[in-house]
Amino acid sequence: MLLGRDKNGRNAWHGARKKGRSQILQKLWKCAKEKLTTEEVHCKLLLGTDKDGRTPWQKAAEWGNSEILQKLWEWAKEKLTTQEINNKLLLGTDKDGRTASHYAEGWENSEILQKLWEWAKEKNNNRGDK
Repeated sequence: MLLGRDKNGRNAWHGARKKGRSQILQKLWKCAKEKLTTEEVHCKLLLGTDKDGRTPWQKAAEWGNSEILQKLWEWAKEKLTTQEINNKLLLGTDKDGRTASHYAEGWENSEILQKLWEWAKEKNNNRGDK
C-alpha cells in the first residue's frame, strides 16, 4: 500500500495533493517510518516521481496545497540531507525541467511561492545541519 503506484506512476503521496487529504498522508507517514527502509522513505516517498517525473512536493505546489507542502517540508527536514532538500526537493525538476516554484508560478499562487522562498532561505542559512 505504501509504495503502490497507479498507471501514471503516482503513489498515495501524489494523490494527497487535494484538500482534506493531510490526515491520510499523516497516517501513511507514520506507517512508512515504522515499516520502510530509509532508502524507501527517501527515494520512493519523499522524492518518488510519477511518469512525468513529478514528486509529491511538485504536485502539492501545482495544486496550491500549502498544508500538504508544510507536512512534506517538515518530514523532508527530518529525513533528508540539506543537499537532498536543495537539489531534489527545492530545485528538483520534472521531465520538462519544471520545479515546484514553476508550478506555483504557473498557477499564480503567491502564497506557495512565498513559502517555497522562505524554506529555501531557511535551508541555505543553516548549511551546517545534516
